[in-house]
Amino acid sequence: MTAHLHETGTGTGTGEDGVNTLQAWRTGIDTHQEPVVYMRRDCPVCRSEGFTTQARVQLTAGRRSIVATLSVVDGDWLAENVAGLSESAWASLGAQPGQLVTVTHAPPLDSLSHVRAKVYGNALGDAEFSAIISDVAAGHYSDLHLATFITACAGDRLDLAETVSLTNAMIGVGDRIDWGRPLVVDKHCVGGLPGNRTTLLVVPIVAACGLTMPKTSSRAITSPAGTADTMEVLAPVNLDVPSMRRVVERTGGCIVWGGSVRLSPADDILIRVERPLDLDSEGQLVASVLSKKAAAGSTHVLIDLPVGATAKVRSAQAAAALGRRLQEVGSAIGLHVALRVTDGEQPVGRRIGPALEARDVLAVLQDARGPGRPAGASVAAGGGHPRNGRCSARRRRPDARHAGAGRRPRLGHVPGDLR
Repeated sequence: MTAHLHETGTGTGTGEDGVNTLQAWRTGIDTHQEPVVYMRRDCPVCRSEGFTTQARVQLTAGRRSIVATLSVVDGDWLAENVAGLSESAWASLGAQPGQLVTVTHAPPLDSLSHVRAKVYGNALGDAEFSAIISDVAAGHYSDLHLATFITACAGDRLDLAETVSLTNAMIGVGDRIDWGRPLVVDKHCVGGLPGNRTTLLVVPIVAACGLTMPKTSSRAITSPAGTADTMEVLAPVNLDVPSMRRVVERTGGCIVWGGSVRLSPADDILIRVERPLDLDSEGQLVASVLSKKAAAGSTHVLIDLPVGATAKVRSAQAAAALGRRLQEVGSAIGLHVALRVTDGEQPVGRRIGPALEARDVLAVLQDARGPGRPAGASVAAGGGHPRNGRCSARRRRPDARHAGAGRRPRLGHVPGDLR
């Protein structure tokens, strides 16, 4: 049925001017955010250009252009004059059904030579990492290219200078917020523990104490819920930068999903491929965390390092090494980084999952019979942000929580019956 519908199209193939065009069609196939185009093996474009599966092709529709990975189709579900687009390719290209799409070879990527150099153990500098990350953010790398780069940098293959270069490159390809304030604080937990929703407690308490805390958080990677997932139970987290700025200017803090703000777009792309690879790279972890903090406009960052048998950091020695690298890179890019090593042997909260973890958070903020461990951990973490080396809010922090001052800004943007 699909093939018959598209066989009636005209104006496709290789024209007299040598331009290869096909009709755009939305396949509805989810390729995990990798732009993919499907073309018949016997279509005129594949025959004239010699395209094969996994070729990188450039698609142009009107004024928009993307680079996609080609999958060659032998079945009759796709007509020979049609370019089937995956969901990611369809959204990125912005084509209309039946619109003519020009198909050409993708431009060669000079930065891949730097990736190959890293595979063979060579050190890379600022220019090389900048070229690689620029192409990553622009969508020029296929998932195979990304996996190669991630693998080449895995383990201890990035020294301090390379980690700084990678961090700066990741900051450079995204937006960067300037709050116009000398002190902007943030926190990050290296993670690996279920029920760890201390961010939803720390942000309102710190903001109620008068500090500025714009927090971008991730969705779940290895646990049932991420900070953004739990916050989304209570309020929208898909905010763009202008919306994020309005919330912070009104309340002093925010909790938004990092994927909705273009602060470190290359990092979001790399994480998408890192998850199925399940590779542990200290250098990329440091670059990922600190690039987002710097891009969000933070000046002082508290890093929580839980140590436990099932946490991401398994030993005190590993925590010391990772903490030292975080502080060294932070200093190199102008961030003040403080560390806090915590017990990671047990889950943090009593409930697991977005809705139940949100109940834990509200119970603590409302001084109900909430779980003691996240409350204590959050109060301790809330006192770790330095103001000229110390946290001037430490003395006022318990009063802010018990008086409900931390709860009011936290609930101020919750829509519906939870307001």
